[in-house]
Order: sequence, then C-alpha cells, then structure tokens
Amino acid sequence: METEQLHTVGEVAALAGVTIRTLHHYDRIGLLAPSGRSENGYRLYAYGDLERLRQIRLLRELRFSLDAIGQMLDAPAYGRRSALEAQRDLLRERQERTERIIRGVDRALQAMEKETEMDRTEMFEGLEEFDHEQYREEVEQRWGDTDAYRESMRRTRRYGTGDWARIKAEGEAVVARLADLMAVGAPAEGRAAMDLAEEHRRHIDRWFYPCSEAMHRNLADLYTDDPRFTEYFEKRGEGLAVFVRNAIRANAQRAGGAPRE
Repeated sequence: METEQLHTVGEVAALAGVTIRTLHHYDRIGLLAPSGRSENGYRLYAYGDLERLRQIRLLRELRFSLDAIGQMLDAPAYGRRSALEAQRDLLRERQERTERIIRGVDRALQAMEKETEMDRTEMFEGLEEFDHEQYREEVEQRWGDTDAYRESMRRTRRYGTGDWARIKAEGEAVVARLADLMAVGAPAEGRAAMDLAEEHRRHIDRWFYPCSEAMHRNLADLYTDDPRFTEYFEKRGEGLAVFVRNAIRANAQRAGGAPRE
C-alpha cells in the first residue's frame, strides 16, 4: 500500500498562500489540526487537511468568521460537494454583480470623455437595493407616534452622504453573510446565524433607534409578512427571508427576549 504524501507546515503555507503563523493559529483554535507529527514533533499535513484548508480559504473569501467556519465544517450535515456547489453559485452571483457595476463605471467614464449625459435607464445598473424611502408615508402612519420613530427621525436628520454610504454598506454586508450562511446549509438557529442576527440588531440600534431583542423579533416578522420586505431578501437567496426571521427569533430566545414558538 502506497504511503500517503505528507507536507510540512512550510510546504502547506507555500501551497496555500498563507503564513506559517496562520497555520499555527488554526491548529491552536482547533480549526485545522494536522493529521500527523514527525519524530521531532513537527506538524505534518495530509491531503484531507489540504482539502479542509481550501474550504477554510473559500469561506474566508466569502467573509465568514473563523468561528462560523469551524461550526460549518464540523456540522454533521455538512456536505463538501453541496457546499462547493453553493459556494460556486455565490461567487458567480458576486462576479455577475461586479461585472454590472464595472459596466456602469465604464459608461460613466465614456460619458465624461464625450462630455455627454449617461443613459438614465443604465445609470444605476448593479446598484439596485430595497428603497425604504418610498415607504416613509406608510411608516409614519403605522409608527409615527412611537418613540422609536421619533428617535429614528432625530438621528437620520444629522446624517450626510458619507453616513448613508456607511449604513448601506454595513447593512448589506450583514445580509450578504446571512445569505452565504444559508447557502452552505448552516442552520438559522445555529450560533453563527444568531451572531449575525445580533450584528443586524446592533446595526439598527446604532444608526436608527434603540432596538431590543424583542423589538428586533417583531421587526423580523415583517420580513416574511410583508411581500415587499420578503422580495428584498429573496433576491439575495430563495428562502432568505424566513432564514433571517428564524435567526433573529433564535437570537432573541438566546437573550431571553422572547419565547420560542
């Protein structure tokens, strides 16, 4: 029987494009433990270890935390093939959106060079998002007399263009990571999803109004009850509205903010 080829930590670092220090850190936290050790006690990595490292690198590229990656890779239901297919779909989706944005930038540059205006139907290609502003009147009617609404209006009046750009980027990043988490089969009630739900709650709390876990849970019901909110999430992944709602409910339960249904 042929002996499996093993690689030293230096060889793996060179193959994967990471530092030796990173591999040592992964070993310390239990994310990537080498399959063997040399007689001198040096780490030795087998092919399966390289496969796991490739998965780690892919998931890091998709902006998952090391803690979330460890939970996913060690979950009993984690399937490498289905996970790879999901990751490929996510990367293609991001590639397509990036290409649309690049086309928009190219058109803007061409318009500048020719000293002409851009085609208004193409100006915002790749920059589509859910427009909360169009529902301001409805929001005022439903929640205009609440302290949360008044606080939100007080805060948002102070925000400039840079603030709104940061708010959008932060919010979209959380939703994107939730979509990625769902795509690779992680449970909405798992710690990784709950941590992102908590990040989502804090985003609202920081920028708009004090948002308790119970209030966040009520807000999450809109994501599945209101077709407009549902559409916003479903564009980022089929079933995402329910996934986000369930993650928020689980996070509220973890904090003692609401009973589990």
